[in-house]
Amino acid sequence: MDAAEALIDDIRAMKQRVPNFVIPESKAARARLNRAASVPPQFVDITAMAIRNNEELTRGGNSPGLAEIRDRMSYADAFNLVADEMEAMTLFVRHSVAVARNEAGSIALTTYALPKRLAKRPETAGLAPHVENMRSALGARGRGRKAKAKAKSKAAPAPANPGTSPAPAPATPATSPAPAEPSPVTASSPATEPKKQ
Repeated sequence: MDAAEALIDDIRAMKQRVPNFVIPESKAARARLNRAASVPPQFVDITAMAIRNNEELTRGGNSPGLAEIRDRMSYADAFNLVADEMEAMTLFVRHSVAVARNEAGSIALTTYALPKRLAKRPETAGLAPHVENMRSALGARGRGRKAKAKAKSKAAPAPANPGTSPAPAPATPATSPAPAEPSPVTASSPATEPKKQ
């Protein structure tokens, strides 16, 4: 924890070293910047040259000069690399956190498997309360298959109108319509000879 806190202090101190550091005022702030921020660099260069070579584009001297525009593009290129490196670092730190949690969880699950068996034996029955505490802390994952199936059946949706039995299926008619053509004689039907006229 001491090492983590010291590193957090270092990261916070880095903000002072980033020129033009701006904290977004809302979640939507970045989205509002994207349209102009995503124009091609070549477009910015051509526009900057046009401002330099055409006095009417300087907007009364209020338009940034060529040097200032190029400085902003240079800043964006350089500190974009810093952002990429920090994002990679964040990804790696989060992976390291997941590895540490996995190792601790694996040890705990392996340990849990042992007293579950031992608690069923008379000489080590005193482990049963510890097993119950572990099972409770583990939650749904700690329940056996039967307990999970039972809980699932309890969670089944109730009928739309409680207290009433479901409507019976409509009865099929007792008689079916006569076929349009006589059925052919099958091998199991008695053979009949045609009547002589």
